[in-house]
Amino acid sequence: MISVNRVSKSFDGGNTYAVREVALEVREGETLVLLGSSGCGKTTLLKLINRLLEPTDGAIEVDGQDIASQDPISLRRRIGYVFQGIGLFPHMTVEENVAMVPRLLGWSRGKRRRRARKLLDTVGLEPDTYADRFPEELSGGQQQRVGVGRALAADPAYLLMDEPFGALDALTRDTLQQELLDLRRRLNKTIVFVTHDIFEALTLGERIAVLHNGRLEQVGTKEEIVGRPATDFVRELFEKPARQLAEYGDLL
Repeated sequence: MISVNRVSKSFDGGNTYAVREVALEVREGETLVLLGSSGCGKTTLLKLINRLLEPTDGAIEVDGQDIASQDPISLRRRIGYVFQGIGLFPHMTVEENVAMVPRLLGWSRGKRRRRARKLLDTVGLEPDTYADRFPEELSGGQQQRVGVGRALAADPAYLLMDEPFGALDALTRDTLQQELLDLRRRLNKTIVFVTHDIFEALTLGERIAVLHNGRLEQVGTKEEIVGRPATDFVRELFEKPARQLAEYGDLL
């Protein structure tokens, strides 16, 4: 459903590259995790998929169509995006935040309200309790749930998630990871999820794409990545967590 064809992105005329000749496909209904350290090109690649950035070279297709030929505003309204910093509008209620894209699409007020309340229930926020609250009245985890609901508001086939749980405490993060797994099973969305956390990648990813210095090191299932690393970088990346798990296992 999403095809990235030897895509590169330079911000300085080709002297350096944030993304360099990346080629991969995201299959219908799967969750592909983009894994790597800060500055490796994960977020840049995500922004290229919905045309927040334009590639220097290469092409990206969604449903077999080159996105360069599509209106970027229309494209973005078909692709849900969950930001790293949540990005809720502070002057809008929770319900108004969730209903923002349907409002831009011209949905009636009643239809927007029904959709927003249904999505709040879907992401675990009781509508009668939370619909009229403002973002500042919510915890970080609750705000992130609203962000997921907003991204799903127009029922997009694709969901792009840029380290959505990175700023949350460990317990809240684990809870939201499990809720995302449940949501994926129920809604069958195609998800591209960015993280620098190896354990999060292993928890959420049906396949993992490892990026390093803008290049794709390996893409494959968890078993392939851990058991048959394609490069020294991928092998070294997973060696430390494996040792940590073994040490924790001995302690327990």
